[in-house]
Amino acid sequence: MIDDQGKPAGCYTEEMAKRTVYCEEALTWLSRQNGLDDASVITSLPDVSETMLSLSNWKVWFSETVALLIQKCPEEAAVIFYQTDIKRDGEWIDKSYLCHQGASSAGGRLLWHKIACRRPAGSVTFGRPGYAHLVCYSRGLKADLSKSTADVLPNTGQMTWSRATGVEACRVACKFVLSSTSTRTIVDPFCGHGTILAVANAMNLDAIGVDHSRRRCARARTLNLDISILSNHH
Repeated sequence: MIDDQGKPAGCYTEEMAKRTVYCEEALTWLSRQNGLDDASVITSLPDVSETMLSLSNWKVWFSETVALLIQKCPEEAAVIFYQTDIKRDGEWIDKSYLCHQGASSAGGRLLWHKIACRRPAGSVTFGRPGYAHLVCYSRGLKADLSKSTADVLPNTGQMTWSRATGVEACRVACKFVLSSTSTRTIVDPFCGHGTILAVANAMNLDAIGVDHSRRRCARARTLNLDISILSNHH
């Protein structure tokens, strides 16, 4: 069902929404795409702890990957990242800064920057902060102030696994794609267990996911989210 050479791992259909998952390294898959036609990207790039890279090399890889995704998408698409900062040897690593670096080099403009609370305001956390960044870029779109939404999400939402993007953050990102772009496919090249794909399908967007892990691809292929989780927010 899942092909290590990058063949489709299967499709999920919810009414007209389709899901296709590829079991492959993300950058290898992206290198074969001339462009991500009719697609916006919503993703969370891997932390340094999930790679074999040194911290300095990972920072370069991170920004270059952000740039690549923005270059691959249509000009009028949105490219949205959900990222949680980390500490390493007493240094605070601001992932939104790395996103900004990569986006700037690819001609991407920052349309909005939201904070999604992972812990209640006022909580003391250690190692990982109690918030995540939700940042949106585009080469062609301009921010429409009449469509502004909250800059702070009180709760990032249900997490389907330890490294998942919260469901509420996914919903906010997908809603922006629906309201502000003509794209109707969401690509997540680091899809993990498929939370972003499942939310996209629940909101009637097609979804394409990529992950190098056979186990995670199997989960991403079948993960379903009850539409009632999202219906109260429409």
